[in-house]
Amino acid sequence: MTLCRDAGFEPDVRLGTTDLLLHLRLVEQRHAAAFLPDLVWYGHSPTVALRQLPRGQRARRISTVVRRGGSRHPAVLACRAALLRAVTLRSGRA
Repeated sequence: MTLCRDAGFEPDVRLGTTDLLLHLRLVEQRHAAAFLPDLVWYGHSPTVALRQLPRGQRARRISTVVRRGGSRHPAVLACRAALLRAVTLRSGRA
């Protein structure tokens, strides 16, 4: 929403879903436009026209939440470490 507003227009949001492949299919069928992460294209070429995002603040906050006492579980530690590595590699801070 903020990216659209910063670009000078109010987005007309008619559908919301966390299913990235549904977003992609709607764009491919020309029923929608979407902000899609690079992960959607992992392993193959884009199937739709890609546009550069406008300059400025482009950030996303990711939080992890676990049950009390679960923060030291090996799977939780591995997941959080993988997220940190991905951010570090993507931002060039490696």
